[in-house]
Amino acid sequence: MASRAVSESRLLIVGLGLIGGSLAAALRAGGHRGEIVACDPDADEIARGVEMGLIDRGDTQLAPLVEDASLVVLAVPVLAMESVMAELARLLPRAAADVVITDVGSTKAAIRDAAVRVFGELPSGLVLGHPIAGSEKSGVAAANPELYVRHKVILTPTSDTDPVAVARVRRLWAACGAEVLEMTVERHDQVLARTSHLPHLLAFSLVDTLARQDERLDIFRYAAGGFRDFTRIAGSDPVMWRDIFLANRDAVLASLDDFEAGVARLRHAVECGDGDGLLATFDRASHARHYFESLLNQSSYQAEYQMQQQGKLTFRAAPGGRVVGRIRVPGDKSISHRSIMLGALAEGVTEIKGFLEGEDSLATLQAFREMGVAIEGPHQGRVTVHGVGMRGLEAPSGPLYVGNAGTAMRLFAGLLAGQAFDTELTGDASLTKRPMGRVADPLRLMGAEIDTAEGGRPPLRISGGRQLHGIEYDMPMASAQVKSCLLLAGLYAEGETRVREPAPTRDHTERMLQGFGYAVHREGDTCWLQGGGKLTAAPIDVPSDISSAAFFLVAAAITPDSDLVLEHVGINPTRIGVINILQAMGADLRLENEREVGGEPVADLHVRYAPLHGIDIPADQVPLAIDEFPALFVAAANAEGTTRLRGAEELRVKESDRLQAMADGLAAIGVEHTLLPDGIDIVGGGKAQGASYGGGRIDSLGDHRIAMAFAVAALRADDAIVIDDCANVATSFPDFVTLAARVGLTITQSDEERR
Repeated sequence: MASRAVSESRLLIVGLGLIGGSLAAALRAGGHRGEIVACDPDADEIARGVEMGLIDRGDTQLAPLVEDASLVVLAVPVLAMESVMAELARLLPRAAADVVITDVGSTKAAIRDAAVRVFGELPSGLVLGHPIAGSEKSGVAAANPELYVRHKVILTPTSDTDPVAVARVRRLWAACGAEVLEMTVERHDQVLARTSHLPHLLAFSLVDTLARQDERLDIFRYAAGGFRDFTRIAGSDPVMWRDIFLANRDAVLASLDDFEAGVARLRHAVECGDGDGLLATFDRASHARHYFESLLNQSSYQAEYQMQQQGKLTFRAAPGGRVVGRIRVPGDKSISHRSIMLGALAEGVTEIKGFLEGEDSLATLQAFREMGVAIEGPHQGRVTVHGVGMRGLEAPSGPLYVGNAGTAMRLFAGLLAGQAFDTELTGDASLTKRPMGRVADPLRLMGAEIDTAEGGRPPLRISGGRQLHGIEYDMPMASAQVKSCLLLAGLYAEGETRVREPAPTRDHTERMLQGFGYAVHREGDTCWLQGGGKLTAAPIDVPSDISSAAFFLVAAAITPDSDLVLEHVGINPTRIGVINILQAMGADLRLENEREVGGEPVADLHVRYAPLHGIDIPADQVPLAIDEFPALFVAAANAEGTTRLRGAEELRVKESDRLQAMADGLAAIGVEHTLLPDGIDIVGGGKAQGASYGGGRIDSLGDHRIAMAFAVAALRADDAIVIDDCANVATSFPDFVTLAARVGLTITQSDEERR
């Protein structure tokens, strides 16, 4: 049990209220065998603690309890901390250097400063801490052994704090079921002022305001659950909260200033009948609340913005089966990103159908909410964007977090370079390793001011108010993201922005700009537009993502007796490399019901099993299938002969080094291959029946496409394929496992750690 790791011979708790009493209760419930003693000015509280079995003994004075104490927990009001520490300094012998002192105060700077006044410096054995848990109840009678379970405890050690002391305090709180984090004193006080202190201040104020009105009885009698939920914390200990507000005065006042400014904006919107302004605020708050829930539950990679996830999602793909049925995969991620971006900049209301509700797309949507755009939804793929026009975006209150979305970050860079305000773009751990110099450098040529981290990597800090001018830019490598970034910046630039690409890339941005009434021209390998125009809202029906469809195309193409139809898939000519390559390998893949929806060509893709053969992948198809190669490598492993890929060095700088990651995975299941700097040779098994390779364990490196590719590969394996680090599949394909099961794959998920 975790509590056995707490080896303190005598734990002294100073202040036997709810927090101190719950700490003792949690340790007792966990089987702690050391002595627990307590000091409290109320003798009745001491007696009650002994009677409840929480403490072994106690006293109203510190002197009889300090001797032989190995760890002291200060659980007194914040303004009482200094006097208690002064008495401890007098009672603790200088030789007792191994005595650790910690606290539970809700504000840390005031306690740190008090410690310096008392001890002359911060003792190395003093570990300031704060459990983020509590109740409106008080006193030892309210002690709850579950109070800290799955709650956070923040420690604020300095560079001079003894690491052994920190470890002992960590073990103390871990034994209570808490999650222990660390941050600086200043950061703690800023965060808590906004998330804890301000809500308590508002609750006290609202209840007091209503309680002083003549009709207060009717107000309280008819109050609904929402009022009770919001004002519950106004029943908290008034003395404790008075001390907290005074001790953390500056941070509380700063947070109150921010809140008053927000209330003033809402008041103005109500007075003026500004429905869009109210909707923008309410919708932004509603979805921020959902993100908050995800962060608390660690159910999303968005939690990485605050802390690293503790576990890793693992897939176990069973061998064998066949792929049969008719499904529609999620909407195209590239088009979903762009639909929100252009809809936000347009004049009027844009109705979107088929929006991909994956985390990457939702991050883009949330970023625009944070810049003042009113957005309704998503509801079953439907989103309504109330455009603010080309100059209507507002400065966000902090960095814009785009999760794992490289597309979003690169396109945002161009769009934000033309704004009047400063912004910072950041993402998860994977995205911060990806190169952004390829967009930052040409944007600087246009007059943008952009700072990056070392190596041209995120975060990107973009200075606002810079006048952009059009340029002619020859892209050194084919990239739709770079092209789109520069075209979006070109909307705000003086003159003409021209981009030449060395090979064709997807043209979703150009098509959608045209759909929003903005003229984009193309001749040969060059496209261009004139700055200073406007966008007019238009409906968008997002086709199914061919990148997501690719995994099922390959699954049916390699598995005997398979017959699958994928509905409403986008077949943009700049995206159909996967179709062309599979057909060249001999796949029985047909396009049916071809049509055009909102300027984008779509079709139903019908694929049946047929023996595949290895090919030399044509160079002109590489940029048209760059995101689909992980799935195509699995097709190559099941083809007769060797499949050769060259000119694909772009795969080295995706969510992972996909060439290396796929080569490592192929090696793990026994597929013969030769890895090259810009490509790979894969020797396929080419069997008409039975397994083509073995099972094994794969590290996806957090790359969603690697994870899904090897899940599909299990169809032709002789044993299960276990794939680690699959949480990011939700970034592009949130229902992958469900749809896979519907057509015949068997994939189970677990939170097991890697072996």
